[in-house]
Amino acid sequence: MDSVEFQGIPYGVHFESRRTQVQEEKGSPSMIRIGLLSEDSALQTLLASSLGKEFQFQLAIEEQTLFQFIESGQCDVLLLDLNANSREIKEHVEIARRMVGAAIPSVVMADDILRPTALELVRLGASGCCRRPPSTRELKALLSRAHDRSAGKEPARSTPPRTDTPVNCDRLIGSSQRIQQVYQMIHRVANLNATVMLNGESGTGKELIARAIHNLGSRADRPFVAVSCGAIPETLIEAELFGHEKGAFTGTVGAREGYFEQARDGTLFLDEIGDLSLYTQVKLLRVLQQMEFSRLGSSRLIPLRARLIFATHQDLAKLVAEGKFRQDLFYRINVIRITSPALADHAEDIPLIANHYLRHYSQLFQKPMDAIAPEAMTVLLNYPWPGNVRELENTIQRAIILAPGPILRPEDLPINMHGDKVIDISEYNPEGSFERQLRDYKIKLALDAVRDNNGNKTLAARSLGISRAYLHRLIRLAEPDSIDEHDGIGSASA
Repeated sequence: MDSVEFQGIPYGVHFESRRTQVQEEKGSPSMIRIGLLSEDSALQTLLASSLGKEFQFQLAIEEQTLFQFIESGQCDVLLLDLNANSREIKEHVEIARRMVGAAIPSVVMADDILRPTALELVRLGASGCCRRPPSTRELKALLSRAHDRSAGKEPARSTPPRTDTPVNCDRLIGSSQRIQQVYQMIHRVANLNATVMLNGESGTGKELIARAIHNLGSRADRPFVAVSCGAIPETLIEAELFGHEKGAFTGTVGAREGYFEQARDGTLFLDEIGDLSLYTQVKLLRVLQQMEFSRLGSSRLIPLRARLIFATHQDLAKLVAEGKFRQDLFYRINVIRITSPALADHAEDIPLIANHYLRHYSQLFQKPMDAIAPEAMTVLLNYPWPGNVRELENTIQRAIILAPGPILRPEDLPINMHGDKVIDISEYNPEGSFERQLRDYKIKLALDAVRDNNGNKTLAARSLGISRAYLHRLIRLAEPDSIDEHDGIGSASA
């Protein structure tokens, strides 16, 4: 099954469809029975073939059939397929809203156009959601995790979300595909001596990733030294990194170990490496090449024993092109790269992260908080989070302090967060051919998002969960001269 299509969607490309290669072995997990809500019988066959023999799918087009599966004990997990191409999409959305409160766990699979609806269902109680078409690995992980929780192997969603995080990954929280990819990279590099480069916007948790790499590796019982290069004045950066002897420069009263020396045979984390001057970059490059350094005012060479992890929110390749960052240093430190995703790129993790901070700061402030109200969670899910996880953490802290009762409500959140609205498919009733309707709806969402974000296209793209390039394409299509009935904007690849 190299290429499969149903309703015009090429799953051979997007679904990672492949022939079943799972072989039953002694001690393999028992079969997980999935109740699939979808109007497409082809989807049942496709999922069964792609996910393997450990999953059994039963198709239900109507709510009554799905309830029969539940009442007769014929399914362990519900998979709710929200396909914007479906003739019964409005009805299926309403069924899904009722199903997330059922006695068995549910997973939502939704088109990009319905992603806000899927996030709302997660807030209402669904175990997780994924894009449609999903990757085989992601969907298999979501279904297995939902089943494990219902079987008592994992705690329910109301308990701390740390169970979704590998051991020793500190406060990294999330079960989305983007965060799972970060977890996998952490485990792969933890015991390597190779230099690691962390990329990502400010507030995405790059230092947490560095600490997780340290804690999972063989250096876990040794020092972890974190340094923000941008916070040290240029006149002091060399002395701070490499140390100095007594009298090395005016004002020194004694010898001092630098950060390279303090790290010893542990881990040295250099954050905001892009802020270093070209002069300091030369010094750092020599240390990396020779694997030794000396204090200011001394000729004694000290071997570099620490593992180095670098981080930046800047595009180093662009800085190299502009002559602001040395190319040889860039290649020296860019051995293994891990990207810390923006919060808007894994918004399905917001309930887990928000509830984690609610419990943490409730205990820290000694102010008992029971939960986040559904209406408040909707506000959190629909905010673009330009400050990423750090902004979410600060928002929860502030809300706990201001909340008059044990429930965090929308009025406890900052006023600027209340402008976005959950998109409801039932509000849109276009006319014309299907392709025209779908294209016009996407254009409408794009223009509304740009307006709601005061013209900031980056925030608009994040709020919709699409790339900036695709947002620009939708905006261009809004111009009369560029609209073409056969432009293909409704394809799954968009």
